[in-house]
Amino acid sequence: MNFLTYTLHILTSGAAAYISARHLRDPQTRPNVLAGFQLAEAGSVPFLEALSRRAAAEGDSWLSDRLSRHAADERRHAQIFAHGLKQLGKQVIDFQPVEEKQADKQPDEQRRSPFFEAYFKDYSSENLKPDQIDWIVFMASTYILELDASKDFARMANTLPENELRSAALKKGMLSIANDETGHAAYLYEALERRLPAQAVVEVVDGWRSRKVNALMAMVGNLFHKGGKLPSMVQDGAPVDMSETAIEQAPELQVA
Repeated sequence: MNFLTYTLHILTSGAAAYISARHLRDPQTRPNVLAGFQLAEAGSVPFLEALSRRAAAEGDSWLSDRLSRHAADERRHAQIFAHGLKQLGKQVIDFQPVEEKQADKQPDEQRRSPFFEAYFKDYSSENLKPDQIDWIVFMASTYILELDASKDFARMANTLPENELRSAALKKGMLSIANDETGHAAYLYEALERRLPAQAVVEVVDGWRSRKVNALMAMVGNLFHKGGKLPSMVQDGAPVDMSETAIEQAPELQVA
């Protein structure tokens, strides 16, 4: 990674982290942040499951197993964010149809955002379907996302106060998610090492790091253009028991 890319990486990551942490800490915007995370985590499940089946069909049982575990983790992450929303008396609008979407439609959903439009620039929707996507493209692009997500979730979790039950429960869940994302990044990097020489791995990862910088610039620019406002993705839901005992017993919040 050259110095300019590294500098832009620090600046854009810092700006995105600040915006995310600010919205997460604000009681008025926290529901939308959690809803966005819930949709993103749940939306990746069918895509990863389809990739796992493809890897198995191609005889790569090692990769198939890890993709299957990855999908299970993402489903659990979505449950953590859904539980966080329930604690606030909210739920995602029309979440069930999103959960049931076909795996081969998932990349199209991603590309509707300024971030993914820039991140996957020059790749068509056909290029990104689970039965068509180049394995190196998937591994390297997802490695960058998982590596950064592990740091972002931990950073956001540590901005939450521990003296309030909802925030403490959410912090515990998000730190668990951050730990999972670290594991995902590790297997994806190993997968690259299984297919490419060491220098080629460095080069392809640097290429996707540059794409991530450009994508973050597009995302941050879009947010500032909209005044930092996020679209509403939540509606009122049934209230939940907020006693400390109830939170400790919630299966979605048990650290793996």
